[in-house]
Amino acid sequence: MVQYKWVALSNTTMGVLMGSINSTIILISLPAIFKGIDLNPFLGSSFQYLLWILMGYMMITAVLLVTVGRLSDIYGRVRLFNLGFLIFTIGSILLSITPNTGDLGAQELIAFRIIQAIGGSFLFANSAAIITDSFPANERGKAMGINQISALAGSLVGLILGGILSAYNWRFVFLVSVPVGVLGTVWSYSKLKDHSVRHKDQKLDIPGNISFAGGLTLILIGITYGLMPYNGSATGWSNPYVILSMIVGVAMLVAFVFIEMVVPYPMFNLSLFRIRAFSTGSFASLLQSMGMGGLMFMIIILLQGIWLPLHGYSYSSVPFWAGIYTIPMMLGFVALGPISGALSDRFGAKGLSTVGLLISAVAFLLLSTISYNFSYIPFALMLFMMGSGMGMFAAPNVTAVMNAVPPHLRGVASGMRSTMQNTGQTLSMGLFFTIIVVYLTKQLPGAFTSSLSSAGAPVLIPVLTNIPPTSALFSAFLGYDPVGTILSNLGPISTLISSGAGGSGILATLEGKIWFPTTISGPFMDSLHVTFYAGALIFVLGAILSALRGNRIVYEDLGSEETGIEKPEHAPLVDPKSYPEETAPVHK
Repeated sequence: MVQYKWVALSNTTMGVLMGSINSTIILISLPAIFKGIDLNPFLGSSFQYLLWILMGYMMITAVLLVTVGRLSDIYGRVRLFNLGFLIFTIGSILLSITPNTGDLGAQELIAFRIIQAIGGSFLFANSAAIITDSFPANERGKAMGINQISALAGSLVGLILGGILSAYNWRFVFLVSVPVGVLGTVWSYSKLKDHSVRHKDQKLDIPGNISFAGGLTLILIGITYGLMPYNGSATGWSNPYVILSMIVGVAMLVAFVFIEMVVPYPMFNLSLFRIRAFSTGSFASLLQSMGMGGLMFMIIILLQGIWLPLHGYSYSSVPFWAGIYTIPMMLGFVALGPISGALSDRFGAKGLSTVGLLISAVAFLLLSTISYNFSYIPFALMLFMMGSGMGMFAAPNVTAVMNAVPPHLRGVASGMRSTMQNTGQTLSMGLFFTIIVVYLTKQLPGAFTSSLSSAGAPVLIPVLTNIPPTSALFSAFLGYDPVGTILSNLGPISTLISSGAGGSGILATLEGKIWFPTTISGPFMDSLHVTFYAGALIFVLGAILSALRGNRIVYEDLGSEETGIEKPEHAPLVDPKSYPEETAPVHK
């Protein structure tokens, strides 16, 4: 008979796998999705939809994770995890049958993605807690390593599946999650058992939920709209509504801290931050996701908008090949993840996690040295190095965070950790996007002017130099033929160029695979190098936090015959001084 711990691991791993496939399959398939619903990348509203489809999922999960974790501690982690599978599957079905096109179709996609995000928050808030409940302390690192590897394996599968399925029909991109979701729903409801320690007598913290969810939502909305053009500016950071949203959001989060100090049953158990292993590990995870969250997006823009066209790939094929060429990063994570997870069971997380972040910081610095027409082998090795560092960090850090909290608070602790991680990803997108857009705003008009003059098409200077940087960025990311798309909407100017002396040659040059990537390469690479420097600095700060986590601490939580967990031969060591008084470990 299979021990229950392996049933729990396989089921939670399936949930993480489904969620990770969904995240990267969207990243690669957006070109087919946007073409399928007939959206023009050069319309101002299109970039808004792009951001919401990419970031809306992370925003919703970030807002809900702590609340879901708290509900799980009260009503049962397995019960809410099962519900998450069901909701996620319903969201996937709705996405696959999106009925409309244009703006309405994009809005429907966003709404259905929010449904997926609600289901995802139930899955992500409980998977680490269920694994911690199900495995003895001396095996949790290995189990977490397998779980984390499934997330990256899902990311790899998503990149490949997205390229293959979107070539046939964009609806298949969402439909592929449905069989996995149905199987996971049936299996979780039939096989998972709740062995968590509950606090059924506790009540929901309504004021805390409102202030936290409202504050975080306003901040993340402010970041999203801060990336959009406003009143002649390339970004919206001067938009009074963005400023007001950020100020009110911060004020609500400050109020939230004070609310949590006085309510009888706080949703965000601030006392957990008095546990050094929990606080340093959670903030290190926040910084890691800040450094990493926007990296893949920037790498994909570099490959799709510049490198792949310059190497002969058609604009329509670059989304798929961008996924293929980023595989080394996933392989690095897969190679080091399980090894570091198993080693952390014996030696703890501090050394492995700290070294992992430093390796990734060095990889960021190496990436900052590449040119726009780089050689692929060194680039692939840098990506592998980046993924290896992330693999060394992820499983040991999650294990250390979850080991350090008492059983009855694992749900909320897992939600708090995941919230900080998802918030870091959204902050990363805001930071990296802002850097890119600011640089493109300053340098792109001059680059277009010089390049158009050299190509013999000065008549297009007033047109192309007025393109919003976000539109250029969007078209590069989506694999559009940007100049061809612009000229198809110009009519008379396009006819004038084609009918003039050498007109057909000029048009062939502008619409080819060389002109646009070469023109935007200078401004984009300058901005990209700055984002790499920022990522390296963020990782170094995360490594410092990781090094300060102290000695290994494991909350003693011995199992029972019912769960199939046997007592370890040597009970794990506990440092009672590291715990707040009300959550101090109790030896059984």
